[in-house]
Amino acid sequence: MMISDMTTAQIEHRIAQVKQQLTRLGAMHPGSLSEQYNVCGKPGCRCKDLKNPQKHGPYHQLSFTWRGQGGTRFVRAERLAEMRQKLANYKRFRELSEEWVDLTLELEQVERERSR
Repeated sequence: MMISDMTTAQIEHRIAQVKQQLTRLGAMHPGSLSEQYNVCGKPGCRCKDLKNPQKHGPYHQLSFTWRGQGGTRFVRAERLAEMRQKLANYKRFRELSEEWVDLTLELEQVERERSR
């Protein structure tokens, strides 16, 4: 159902649901993960093999921006699942927050039209 087709009660009910979902999200982190592969400087290393070079990795790098400041850090393999969950929680947080604002704006519009 589109927001514009909802009644005031439906909008208020959905806002309550969004608030409930927000409280259950858990730990979160902005950003995205990427896989990195490196070449080292050691002579004779497998990454320097002329016929079949094999880069070191994968290393997982987290890149993010928060309050206008960018940051990157490596995430250890044993913490990867936890970080992926935090990233998913943050994405869901953003989606729910935007929906809450959309619903609030629509509710205000309905109330303005009703008061005319």
